[in-house]
Formats: sequence, structure tokens, C-alpha cells
Amino acid sequence: MPNITFIEPSGDERVVDVPVGWSLMQAATSKGVEGIDAECGGSCACATCHCYLEGELAALVPAPAQGEISMLDSVAAERRPNSRLSCQIKMTPALEGLVVRLPETQT
Repeated sequence: MPNITFIEPSGDERVVDVPVGWSLMQAATSKGVEGIDAECGGSCACATCHCYLEGELAALVPAPAQGEISMLDSVAAERRPNSRLSCQIKMTPALEGLVVRLPETQT
């Protein structure tokens, strides 16, 4: 399984095995990563799984669909150029080693 490094709001790093096809949100919530609320359960309806993709591998993540772009207008933390909703990013082998920083707040 590919690994993702989540950087929690505290600054702690958590390396998580992510099954191919799972969303980053699913992986984080199933492994107890702090910083993702996921109130809507991954249906791209709440923006409480906001994250920041870091490093060169971020360029390999497919561009957001219009629904995600619209929901990013609702994030509680600062929206940045590398902001994404973790529920909309599916794990692939190519994303091995991706770094995902979580904001200080989701609500």
C-alpha cells in the first residue's frame, strides 16, 4: 500500500498506509489522524476535510472538479493555491509519499 504523510495541526507527522482507491479523507479518519472532521462523510458537501497538498507529488493529483472548487469557498481556514478537499482525492500508486498538511481548524 502506498504511504501518505499527514501533518496534523499540532505539527505532528503521521505516516499512513492508504489502500489504492480510498480517499485521503477515508485514510485519515480510519487511522485517527487529527484535523479532519469529515462531517458529510465524503460527499463533498461540507468542506470539513480541507487540506493543503505539499511537495512535487501534489502536481500528480488530478485537478479539482467544479463541485470541489465551489466547496473550497466554504473552508474555515485560509484557502491557499494548494487547498483541496481530502474526500475528493483518491489514492493511486503514483501518490506514494504525498505530504498532506491539515489546517488548524475545519469549522
